[in-house]
Amino acid sequence: MRKVIVGAMVSLDGVMQAPGGPQEDPTGGFSYGGWVAPLVDEVFGEEIDKLFGQPFDLLLGRKTYEIFAAHWPYAEDGPDDSIAKTFNSINKYVATRKGLELTWEGSVALRDAAADVARLKQEDGPALVTQGSTELVHSLLANDLVDEINLFICPVVLGKGKKLFDAGASPAAFELTASRASPNGIVIAKYVHDGPVKTGDFAMDPPTAVEVARREKMQREG
Repeated sequence: MRKVIVGAMVSLDGVMQAPGGPQEDPTGGFSYGGWVAPLVDEVFGEEIDKLFGQPFDLLLGRKTYEIFAAHWPYAEDGPDDSIAKTFNSINKYVATRKGLELTWEGSVALRDAAADVARLKQEDGPALVTQGSTELVHSLLANDLVDEINLFICPVVLGKGKKLFDAGASPAAFELTASRASPNGIVIAKYVHDGPVKTGDFAMDPPTAVEVARREKMQREG
């Protein structure tokens, strides 16, 4: 059974749009493209290598696919030769309902992302790793298809932009299984799906009369 691993670079307020450069994704008037680049350090690089050091296939949304397909096929023999060769040699599963021309060798279209990913998870094979692809990640989270979340949390607040989580995410608990902080303040955290959300209660038992009144007021106000 294949795992779905979300890999995401996020700001402190959860934005993941255009971490790599100003022209990567300026949609919605986003003007901070490239916000990760000044923070990259040796630890960041080591943790990226860990994420892509396991057997994996890429799982991408349409826009991220177009960004990658315009870059990685042409990046071999450059400073990122190793990861370029890896990306170019593996399968790329692309969530797209439109007639997108898949020019990058090894690309496979997914017409119904949730259903197709659920099917792929039942097969034998390497992990399916996302990069970017906000809308796809939202769909995966909404359908409880995510097994791991690998976050690179950067010490910036961006205020607006495409975010990792939206209101449609299926409630689930995740266990922190690894964490590390880089010299430039990036917190790298790995979370593994840990079943349903668990709840508890810090309230007094029995509740005070004031607390009972407060609860009744909440019910009236909706």
